[in-house]
Amino acid sequence: MHHAPISTALDQDIPTLVSLVNSAYRGDSSRQGWTTEADLLGGSRTSEESLREMFQNPNALILKYEDAGHLLGCVYLETKGNDLYLGMLTVSPDAQANGIGKQLLTAAEQLAVDRKCRAVTMTVITVRHELIAWYERRGYQPTGAKQPFPDDPRFGIKKQPLEFMVMEKFL
Repeated sequence: MHHAPISTALDQDIPTLVSLVNSAYRGDSSRQGWTTEADLLGGSRTSEESLREMFQNPNALILKYEDAGHLLGCVYLETKGNDLYLGMLTVSPDAQANGIGKQLLTAAEQLAVDRKCRAVTMTVITVRHELIAWYERRGYQPTGAKQPFPDDPRFGIKKQPLEFMVMEKFL
């Protein structure tokens, strides 16, 4: 039987999720992919502790994308009021451009529809122009709202001033 590539991540996936997310966003390994934040942020993108907190949130879940037993992608989803907040959309640097990000985004939007959400919302670092354009091609629009990047080493050490812009897609 062939397993669907996208399923809900479980506690035992935490160590693999941490490696995947850090490899895609930070350090030299991330430079092979276009989601790298290596020039913007040092330190790690997530930790087992942060992920454990996410798993304990009853309104949140992480979807994972696996191929032949290898974890290649994930996305964090949290119901906030009438919206589904999407974060940490990650695809392994050597598996990018295979449409995995698009599939995870589609699965997230389907979950939002199932939960009768008004919109999917997210925050993107404002200087990540190519990423913002990627989301815009998929129907996400800037709301005009901005949020400060947390001054918290758990999210990384800033190499320049950073802020988030809020984007959303109405369902």
